[in-house]
Amino acid sequence: MYIPKYFKVTNINEIIEFMERNSFATIVTTKKGKPIASHLPLRLHKHGEDYYLTGHMAYGNPQWRTFETGEDVLVIFQGPHGYISSSWYEHENVPTWNYQAVHVYGQASILGEEELKQDLSELLEKYEKQRENPVLWDKLSPQLLESQLKGIVGFKIKVQEVQAAYKLSQNRNEEDYHNIVEKLQEEENLNSHQLAEAMKKIKNKGD
Repeated sequence: MYIPKYFKVTNINEIIEFMERNSFATIVTTKKGKPIASHLPLRLHKHGEDYYLTGHMAYGNPQWRTFETGEDVLVIFQGPHGYISSSWYEHENVPTWNYQAVHVYGQASILGEEELKQDLSELLEKYEKQRENPVLWDKLSPQLLESQLKGIVGFKIKVQEVQAAYKLSQNRNEEDYHNIVEKLQEEENLNSHQLAEAMKKIKNKGD
């Protein structure tokens, strides 16, 4: 990923937080030279000094078979993004687009049945535990679980390289920066509001 120096992020804890907060990712591999992609919720794990991403996809999805080739897998995590009008700048300039993105490269392998069950159990725990009537692994019938397990394939990706870019107008002067945040907050879409919050957060860290 091309990352100008203004926008490069190297703090691993900050990147991990971003990946966990924006865990619905895009997995890209190639099949016979053609890129293919799936959009899936993933979980990040640390074992010793190594990081892994885990998830699952439908058995009918041909992409999991590309994991067996040993080629690198690209995983893309994306945060809020939005159009930045040049009318928001103090001086004449061109418009642009602000965004946050993390690219992860690694090697993928297939999970065994017990590993998959454990991963699914923890996935449910993550997204259900705070709900009024949580649907957790041990509350589901064995018959339902067994039938569903036949239709999915679990996988893990050993993280080998991470690239992170936060293009949040860090190269603008103070007046432009604050004006961009204010204008984004006035927009009518939620994505612009979330982008404004991301800009305020990174600004506070810098201060």
